[in-house]
Amino acid sequence: MSGLDWPGLMRAGMLGLGLAPEVFWRLSPVELMLMLGREGAEAPLSRARLDELARAFPDADGGSEDG
Repeated sequence: MSGLDWPGLMRAGMLGLGLAPEVFWRLSPVELMLMLGREGAEAPLSRARLDELARAFPDADGGSEDG
């Protein structure tokens, strides 16, 4: 799995922005995000932030992963 939502990106680029397919496929994902106004999007969750959230909101069962 690539991690990118290609159908969603294609809809946004070709339908939302009106890009021709050949123009869309020449863009990098970063260029497309800039065109969509997502340059200020929040960064992905870092390990440090995840650890901070885990300390602030501990699992009620003590963190058991058994399900």
